[in-house]
Amino acid sequence: MLKKICYLFSGSLLLAACTATKPHAPSDWRAQQDWKTFEASGRLGVQIKGKGSYANFDWTRENGVETIDVNTPIGTTVGQLCQDAEGVLAVDAKGKTYRADTPAELARQLLGYELPLQHLAVWANGEWAKDVAHELLPDGALKQSGWTIRRTLREDGLPHTLLLENGEMTVRLVFSESRREAGLPETQGRCEARGN
Repeated sequence: MLKKICYLFSGSLLLAACTATKPHAPSDWRAQQDWKTFEASGRLGVQIKGKGSYANFDWTRENGVETIDVNTPIGTTVGQLCQDAEGVLAVDAKGKTYRADTPAELARQLLGYELPLQHLAVWANGEWAKDVAHELLPDGALKQSGWTIRRTLREDGLPHTLLLENGEMTVRLVFSESRREAGLPETQGRCEARGN
């Protein structure tokens, strides 16, 4: 079931959007900064070796906790990914919990390959992840952690699409809405699935 969550998460990223956007220029990327909150929703798709999966997502980062709910197109929750100071976990539709210290470790454990979950919000905000080597490509793409990252922006400057490619996998997020607030978290929260 968790594999299905990850495939659905990946598949939805491949969906294309039909609204006017502007491509990202190399000069639009900047160093990572602190965001107090980040909220987004939309569609995601993942394609691996010609096979794709699609889903909807609701994504929040607040009080140091990042949560991605993965839903079917009709709104049924397939699963949840959550990261806090204690590590990362995933909960499938049946309530089974999977835990790891890092997002990469969890993805390897569940899927056999790495998804760059720890950098998604950073890249969506047009930033390169700090303390990780990066390269800005002439076509406006960012290359980091083995991925080539491209974005398009809405007219208000917020993300419209985020496309990640690493030669084996393509991940695409299409944002229907997003908002963010700069600053540091006021408190450190925990993933709700950890309980009390």
